[in-house]
Amino acid sequence: MKQTRRSVLATLLMGSLFLVGCGQKQDAQTQGGASEPQASTEVKTYVVGSDAAYAPFEFQNDKGEVVGFDMDVLNAVAEKGGFKVKVINTPWEGIFATLEQGDRDIIVSSVTITDERKQSMDFSSPYFEARQLIATGKGGETIKSFQDLKGKKVAVQTGTTGDEVVQNLLGKTSVDIKRFESTPLALKELENGGVQAVVGDNGVVQNYVSNNPASNLRMVEDTQSFQPEFYGMAVKKGNQALLDKLNAGIQAIKSDGTYDKIHAKYFGAK
Repeated sequence: MKQTRRSVLATLLMGSLFLVGCGQKQDAQTQGGASEPQASTEVKTYVVGSDAAYAPFEFQNDKGEVVGFDMDVLNAVAEKGGFKVKVINTPWEGIFATLEQGDRDIIVSSVTITDERKQSMDFSSPYFEARQLIATGKGGETIKSFQDLKGKKVAVQTGTTGDEVVQNLLGKTSVDIKRFESTPLALKELENGGVQAVVGDNGVVQNYVSNNPASNLRMVEDTQSFQPEFYGMAVKKGNQALLDKLNAGIQAIKSDGTYDKIHAKYFGAK
């Protein structure tokens, strides 16, 4: 009889503990404990490749940071799109390979949108209109148009649209074409008398000539030979989700006046 009473008491005690435990678990769920999923607030960070040797579009400041017109536009777009960016200085030669390999999510480096490039990458809507511009030095007074470069030694930045148009004029294997890693290096060669002209994007050429008055370089525009070009932000082929974010951001900064302020900072009011 005593044994039976002890068993009954033990059973009642265990039942009470079970009910207490269930009550505590229910309270934890009601109060939003670990069992309740939490919404993620992490902001996505995209890795951006940019060749910081193309002032005023992208260059390095005294701290080694990549800055310039393109970076201001990129940061404004990221703010509108609700994401962050990490910019890595990436040499122009091979910059598109980093996109294909997944080392970079976006390329923002004064990249002209071309049909050839569209075959291997996708582009955002355009954010800048550019043209090719000719720079000449001492003895270059006879150069008044693009056609006048025939028979002249011309410097370009390797792999740029300037390189392409000069190849079309002088021939792909022409010994009169001298290629450099950056447009400023090509312009320095012009200063030193190593070539008779440089062909490059107008923004970069104008920036160099304006900041180096002692070079005595002269600029030649040829709107008949050079068609407008448009810069876009490049992403890996098929990355529509990221492309949509970039396009939405570009549209937003153009609509609210942010883009015009950035443009005026570097090139004056439109």
